[in-house]
Order: sequence, then C-alpha cells, then structure tokens
Amino acid sequence: MDEYDLVVTNGVCVTAVDVAPLDIAIKDEKIALLAPSGSLSNARTKRLIDAENGYVMPGGIDCHVHLQEPSMFGTGSSADTYETGTRSAIAGGTTTIVAFAPQQKSLDSVLEALANTHALARGNSYCDYGFHLLVANPCEKALSEFEQLASAEGVTSLKIYMTYEALQLRDNEILSVLLAARRNRILTMIHAENGDMLAWLIEKLEAAELFAPKYHGHSHAPVLEAEATNRAIALSRLVADTPILVVHVSEPEATRRIREAQTSGQPVFAETCPQYLFLTREDMDQPGFEGAKCVCAPPPRSAEDQEVIWKGLRNGTFAVLSSDHCPFRFDDAVKGKKTCLSDEYPVGQFRHIPNGVPGIETRLALTFAAGGMGLTKFVEVTSTSAAKLYGMYPRKGAVIPGVSDADLVVWYAEGKLGEFRLTNDMLHHDSDYTPYEGRILRNWPRYTILRGKVVWDRDAGGVVGDKGYGQFLKRQESSLDEVWDTVEREGAFDLEKL
Repeated sequence: MDEYDLVVTNGVCVTAVDVAPLDIAIKDEKIALLAPSGSLSNARTKRLIDAENGYVMPGGIDCHVHLQEPSMFGTGSSADTYETGTRSAIAGGTTTIVAFAPQQKSLDSVLEALANTHALARGNSYCDYGFHLLVANPCEKALSEFEQLASAEGVTSLKIYMTYEALQLRDNEILSVLLAARRNRILTMIHAENGDMLAWLIEKLEAAELFAPKYHGHSHAPVLEAEATNRAIALSRLVADTPILVVHVSEPEATRRIREAQTSGQPVFAETCPQYLFLTREDMDQPGFEGAKCVCAPPPRSAEDQEVIWKGLRNGTFAVLSSDHCPFRFDDAVKGKKTCLSDEYPVGQFRHIPNGVPGIETRLALTFAAGGMGLTKFVEVTSTSAAKLYGMYPRKGAVIPGVSDADLVVWYAEGKLGEFRLTNDMLHHDSDYTPYEGRILRNWPRYTILRGKVVWDRDAGGVVGDKGYGQFLKRQESSLDEVWDTVEREGAFDLEKL
C-alpha cells in the first residue's frame, strides 16, 4: 500500500522564512512530511516528482483578481470567465485567488451580490478561490449584512472606491463602511484616487481636445493617488484606527504616507502590482491606439517611481504583490479596448478605454526573473502574507505538515530554460494580448500542485487539472501582524474619546 499520494524529491524548499534542500510528502491533500533532500526518493508513493534541484514554494496566492464582473464603466466587459481566468492562474503557478463579488449601486444587498458571484464561479474554477465583497451602496440593509457576510459566508474582506461615478463613495459613506467592518473584523480594501480631481482633469483634457490613450496617465496624475491615500489613512484613524489595505499603490508620495502611518503604529497595509514594476507611462504613448493595451488605474508611472515601489516591497511597506488581473480583449470593438474607437475619435477617447490589464499568469514569472528581492521575500509577498492578510493561513501560503494544503509550485533548476521571450500565445487567459509581450524571462513554473494534485505540468500536457476542482474558501479574519488583536486592545469606537 502506498504511504503517500505524491512526493516531491530533490528540491530546494523556499518559504517566507527559510531556504533548505527538502523533500515534501503529500497525503490526503495535505503536506504530510518534510524530510532531508533525497531521503524520500524511494518512498512508497503513487507519484514521485524529481524537482532536479529546482525551487519548491507554496503555491502563489493572488488576492486582487477581476473575473466576469458586470459592466460598470460603459460597454467594456472582462475577457476572462472563472474558467479561463483560473486556468491561466494555475499555468502561472497560482493555486488560490480571491476575486470580487460586486454590488452595484442599484442593489441594496451585499448578500445578493455574493450569491450572484457564487453562481458564476461554482463548478468552473481550476484553482481554489474566495471573494471580496465590492461595496458600492452602503445602505442600512447592506451594512447590517456584514455580520452574516463574515460569520456565515466566510467573506472577511471588502473593497470600496474613492473614485469612478458608478462606485465612488463619499467620505461619510466610507466612515460608515469602516465602522461596520471594524465591528465584524472585516478588512477594508480601498482604491485610493480622488474622483473629483479626476473628473475635473478629464474635463480640462477633453476641452483641449486631448483624447489619445497616453492622456489617461495625465488624468490620473500622481497627486490624485497621494491625496486619496492620505485621506483614507485619516478616515481609518478617525474610526479608532480601523484596519485598511490600500490597493495597487503606484507612486512614491502615497508610498511614503503609508510608510509613515505604519511606523506610527496604524494598522495600514498596502499592495502593489507588476504593472508598477514593469510598465511606465511611455507604454501608453504608442502609435495609434496601441497605448490602450497598458491603460489601467492607477496608470503606470515613471522608471524612477518603479524603484520606489521595488524598495517598498523589500522593506515591507507593501505586504502583498497582486496582479489586479482585469483583462479586456484589445481587438474587440464590442466588449474590449476598442469600444471607444469611432470615425470622430480614431485614437479613441481615453476616458472610455476599459481600464485594466491581464496579469494573473505572468505575475510570478515576471517578478521571479527580475531578481528585485530575495527568495524568502518573494514567497512572502506572492503567497504567505496574502494568506495571513486574508484569513487563509496556515492552510494556505505555508508548507506545515498536517496543517497546510498541499499547494506547491515547482520551478525548473536555475539555468535549465535559459532566457526566453514572453509571448501571448504562451498564455492561457482569454485576452488577445499581454502588456508584457517580449519581456525576457528565465524560468517558469514546471509543476503547479493544488491540494496534492498536479494541475499544471509544463512538459507533459500543460493544464492537466480539471475545471471544477477548485474549491470555495470560507476565510477567517486577518492574522497578519495580529491586526485584530491590536484593534481589540484599542477598544471599540467611542465618540467620547474623539
């Protein structure tokens, strides 16, 4: 009788804290045993994988993913379904995603929004998944449902916007969300850009007949992000230091303000994304409409700004590196980037370009190839901290025997693949382009293992997992930096203490 279901031997195991040559044994979907390298090469197992001295890490966790969301910004809609998006995830080494369950302003219930999203994902996912609730209408009914959202539904994070007419909340609404989230130990994610400043800049740019894709970057000037980030931190401070996460941070001033808040002891977390490490505003300034391929919000900044973002990843300002995967087909005039083209506007109107870029499959390989951080930090920001921040640790993001799900990514040994160029035809999303076309890579996940099952085998079949194998994850409260213990010590929000 086989002792194990799967053994990975002769690998170099990398976690958020250690690098060591270890064999890993898997049984009943869990990590069963860690042993010295090579010691399990003759173990009784249903399958043996020789890692050939490649790195073996916890599976990637991507907690900022947009899939199959209703159109909220005009006519564009996501290129990826839960099937195609999660297929792309496992091909890039990601074993868990957290996507969004969007509540539209016309809907007074967050639970109904959650049910609608469950219906789209159920039975269609290649990887494990959870949901953030995207709150656009924080009415009394919606806020009253936060308790059930966290305690019964396992949704312990939500997202709000400080911009975009279809989603923007005013400061008083944000305060109400923060207070209800605090009472139910729900982490609040914030898209921090000043929506009123954005609307004003768009009006001025259009009055000057500046419509090309590059002017998207002008309309989303860095000060919009810096101001809104500072305001988000202030609103959090007002509600007794309610924990927040500022998403997709792109520019230095916002980064500095977040670091200041963290140093002062505020429970302020931050996320950044590959587009702010590898793209610049020059990528939006391309002939014709080509620059639209890199239009996202916040937009890519300067090469100098990239260095600040890299530093923030290394020094802990940014807890997580997520993809903000929000794909649209480029050559699509019905639902894609080209919906804004017309005879009157042959290079489109930047304000109507669907915002977002694909990146769920390239997140790990691009960052790994760049060598901008150490191995343990790479695992920390791409897997382990996400698991802690979003209430999945140590089931996810770790390799603890008897506790952690057997979610692993096995890389090729260094130098085995040589250098190669990234092309869109390598990828498994349903977008017709990647903004990283032609980038030089040096490695790619050889195997992706989800709960003990090989779901990606680059050398023998590619995607070998099954649609529907992915499970919904009911998440616990955040455990990163013992954030809710800190809040408990601070006590409840008290008007008398203001």
